[in-house]
Amino acid sequence: MADDKQQSAKAAATKTGGRKKKIKAPSEQGRVYIQATFNNTIVSFTDASGKVLTWGSPGTAGFKGTRKSTPFAATTATQQAAERAKQAGLRSVNVFVRGVGSGRDAAIRAIQASGLNVTQLKDLTPIPHNGVRAKKPRRV
Repeated sequence: MADDKQQSAKAAATKTGGRKKKIKAPSEQGRVYIQATFNNTIVSFTDASGKVLTWGSPGTAGFKGTRKSTPFAATTATQQAAERAKQAGLRSVNVFVRGVGSGRDAAIRAIQASGLNVTQLKDLTPIPHNGVRAKKPRRV
């Protein structure tokens, strides 16, 4: 009877998560992917092979609604994610930026200010080469 209660308590503890798993980067070199849209900025820190170590967004930093699209929100989210990445062991990163949002430059500055060494900066914003037909002009 007592063993059943202990086992069910252990099972409940593992289902709820217990302690957080500590992440450790396999090397000091990594990548940062910044996706900057008009409404949000998402930053992902990965190791050299592309496995995500940590990520951040203005929503996780406590911003809601239209404040998520501000450069200050992007800076705050990037700083928080960069601190976790540094604790995981990252020292230098290659930065890949995608999108045209207002938080894109602010996120890059926050990475540099956090103490991580930026070795490469690449813009991966998709540019259509005369893709789909444009919508007809709106009549008012």
